[in-house]
Amino acid sequence: MAKSGMEAGKGGPFGCVIVKDGKVVGQGSNLVTSNTDPTAHAEVIAIRDACKNLNHFQLEGCELYTSCEPCPMCLGAIYWARPSRVFYACSHDEAAEAGFDDSFIYEEIQIKPEKRKIPMTQMMNEESKKVFELWSEIEDRKVY
Repeated sequence: MAKSGMEAGKGGPFGCVIVKDGKVVGQGSNLVTSNTDPTAHAEVIAIRDACKNLNHFQLEGCELYTSCEPCPMCLGAIYWARPSRVFYACSHDEAAEAGFDDSFIYEEIQIKPEKRKIPMTQMMNEESKKVFELWSEIEDRKVY
């Protein structure tokens, strides 16, 4: 997936396959440049594909195979999707050597939001908390 997607000009050298009960249920290659979408990493594409094919928003009982150690965004998506296990080929250090360095994101996570390179300002806190309270009151809500 990583090689074929890259050679087809779809995006960077990353690929991912999701397997359940020995069958491929989702797959993806990096589509960042071809889709002009910075979130179109191979793992995210494969998670979306698998969830669509399984008709569920979580991947319990699935294994995720990826060509590289997941970046922070993909790691978050993986935890939200809840596969049973992740297998990866190259490390994030090897990705950095090829020009895909995400260490700055890990560093930014440790910094207070207002001090980050892209400053973040909290606003409308009370209004937003009210929406969470309304959500909590819905008895038949789908928890995820």
